[in-house]
Amino acid sequence: MTSHSAQPDRAVKSDLRITPGDRTVVSGAAGFIGSAVVRALLDRGAHVVALVEPQGDERNLDRLDVERISLDVRDADAVIAACAGARFIFHLAALYRFWARRPKDFYDVNVGGVLNVLEAARRGACERVIYTSTVGVLGLDGAARGQAADETNYADVAHLFGPYKRTKYVAEHEVLRAAAQGVPVSLVLPTFPLGPGDRRPTPTGKLVLDFLNGRIPAFVDTTLNVVHVDDLATGHLLALECGRIGRSYIVGGENLKMGEFLGVLADCTNLPAPTLQVPRTVALSVGVLSQLVEGRILGREPSVALEAATHVDHQHDVQRSEGSRRAQLLPSSGIRRYFGLGSLVCGQWVCQSEEVGSHQTSGRQLRLPRPEEELVGS
Repeated sequence: MTSHSAQPDRAVKSDLRITPGDRTVVSGAAGFIGSAVVRALLDRGAHVVALVEPQGDERNLDRLDVERISLDVRDADAVIAACAGARFIFHLAALYRFWARRPKDFYDVNVGGVLNVLEAARRGACERVIYTSTVGVLGLDGAARGQAADETNYADVAHLFGPYKRTKYVAEHEVLRAAAQGVPVSLVLPTFPLGPGDRRPTPTGKLVLDFLNGRIPAFVDTTLNVVHVDDLATGHLLALECGRIGRSYIVGGENLKMGEFLGVLADCTNLPAPTLQVPRTVALSVGVLSQLVEGRILGREPSVALEAATHVDHQHDVQRSEGSRRAQLLPSSGIRRYFGLGSLVCGQWVCQSEEVGSHQTSGRQLRLPRPEEELVGS
């Protein structure tokens, strides 16, 4: 089991400030969360070095004034060279999905990439590394009893289902080890982000797209903590400026039951919400069958990945710890705050998505955002 701080609260609080011209490296910069962090840094005047995946989709960086470097985070020499001279490093590059044809890719990217970035920080003059982890590495046993998890809850390794969570858990161990050895690194634990730029999409975005395409006939009684991606980006910057070395910080929003979440989507899209609630054992059975037939036999991504099915078998209520609140990190904010969930799913992000079937919106009036609700960075 892992502690989510390499040092107790007496660890030195950051007095760093992001100032215009600061050379700041962002790995995974073209990704969903990464591009939001890039936008937040540019708003502060930082000189952003955007590390992008070779032959990857870079549309999230269109019209942004950044220095792009194409590299594979598994290439240690390339990472070290790209990070040379950086004042700050935000490491967001990760394989965030529930299935891959080569499971070893999860370890190589999620763990190997972290080790390369930490080595680059050791060799350079980097003043702070912000590593993006996940709330998936926290213990959730208390959530089943109505107790929200925070950064101090230890994971039960038996509940780390699938290669994504397992490799992020191992990576967090390496980050905390590095912090104990003197690397100035803090950790951000995002919950479930939604917003513009989720092009792949992530598992969270896929849930919304599946709803819009009528692919959710039923749901399981589970809880999600949902946060706007721009709030999440702000939380990354606050972790750098207000956080402590070796500490973890949840950046989340509103805890929502799955039925409530789907109901909000239905209200703002005029699409019908599923009303059939199925036992968790049904979801697990479907996941096992899909993983076996599609994943192993047919060699394609399962329609219902087993890791996703096991994910809904647990409640995911989270809250920030007292230490996080003392660090003055981003206050918990509801997903309907300042944009409203309607603008998230009905604005340019979805209307421009190639994965939303037009038949689903035909003849229906979607609630589009008002001008003052326009999505940032769409």
